[in-house]
Amino acid sequence: MFYSLTPHRFLLLGFIFIIFAGAFLLSLPIASTSGDSQSFIDALFVAASAISTTGLTVVDIGSFYTLFGQIVILVLIQIGGLGYMIFVVMIVLQLGGKLSLGGKLILEESLSTPPYEEVSHFSKAIIFITFLFEFLGAIALSLYWMREFPVKHAVYLGIFHSVSAFCTAGFSLFSDNMSAYRDSIVINVIISILCIVGSVGFFVIYDVFNMMSRKKREDEPPKKLLTHTKLVLVMLPILIIAGALLICLSEWNTPLLSFKDRFLTATFQAISASTTTGFNTLDTGTVKTLGLATMVMLMYIGASPGGTGGGVKTTTFGLLISSVISVISMKDELILFNRHISPRAKDKAFAICTIAILLIALDILILSVTEKAAFMDIVFEIVSAFGTVGLSTGITPALSVTGKIVLVITMLIGRVGPLAIGFSIRGKCRLVPVKYPEGGILVG
Repeated sequence: MFYSLTPHRFLLLGFIFIIFAGAFLLSLPIASTSGDSQSFIDALFVAASAISTTGLTVVDIGSFYTLFGQIVILVLIQIGGLGYMIFVVMIVLQLGGKLSLGGKLILEESLSTPPYEEVSHFSKAIIFITFLFEFLGAIALSLYWMREFPVKHAVYLGIFHSVSAFCTAGFSLFSDNMSAYRDSIVINVIISILCIVGSVGFFVIYDVFNMMSRKKREDEPPKKLLTHTKLVLVMLPILIIAGALLICLSEWNTPLLSFKDRFLTATFQAISASTTTGFNTLDTGTVKTLGLATMVMLMYIGASPGGTGGGVKTTTFGLLISSVISVISMKDELILFNRHISPRAKDKAFAICTIAILLIALDILILSVTEKAAFMDIVFEIVSAFGTVGLSTGITPALSVTGKIVLVITMLIGRVGPLAIGFSIRGKCRLVPVKYPEGGILVG
């Protein structure tokens, strides 16, 4: 019965099940402050947004949902950020069991870990890293908000926003998101650190920690960062700095109080878009075209593999650009950081970027018919959903039922990954039984 459940299909079905379970809980009367049941399509949209750590919402979660509803969303964010297979592993290991080979394959796909990595040990490290940063972030935010709110409420706000930031979800209990703290260096720095750490990928943190903690021996060469880690650590600052400069240029005439506010806002929005978090200190609906286009590019590229963010991923885009440069330079192979990059890795990068563009184009065609909104607003909303970002120009609550369903599917694809969706549809890998002669095709 379950012979056709490949790791990719199991992963996809698991996320779908959790989305519908979350939608059921959010549609209960106990979840809304009015005591009425939320429409199932709206509950499904919010549940999909939470499990995919997107942050798009059709209602103000701080005022619409009760504590029960908010906790449901928080749990979905945590499960979506870590990947539900992490919790399965944790339960199995706590009960004294062992992870099967199939379970390890599913976990490996969920975490985007290299095949040689010991996934059981790696999953424990992920849990430790996640809860450590969320705990520290919650303490820092709680102490800050104790100046404004009662202690219990400040602690709750600290926990909720720390988890939301680290999991790059962007859900906020404030009606204006983070706009009220635009000029707060403390909030900007804390949230930004959590977003960046959550988005770089657990494997990068794991690799950096191993390099720094490894004791050097006389007969042993120094530990070096892996090529993947180097590419992530190069791409991330480039995207953030370039994005911040372009957004700052776009909003240069915005009537902010000072240069500090302008700098903080531009940097925060660039980090939020590039890490696919979705917090905002700027009204996105008023951003000029250059700023919107910049954020669209950052959201499309997204975070890094194995982290809590979405998008095509920084390494994928980095390989794409490097491959183009290599072709233009008429080189026979792609070399990065003195390492040869396999043709399969390049093929996957091109496939992911192409599938993403085709999906976004299809969504644009559908929503251009179903929604009464400006073209740029539609493009921004769709890319935000695919990149699991959560930034919006304000059209989310007014989406039609068809538009909401399209974005739910898009958010799911963005969270699981375009290739994983394709693999789950295609099924198991089938080797070609014969070797065909090479065919010539003119390109360009």
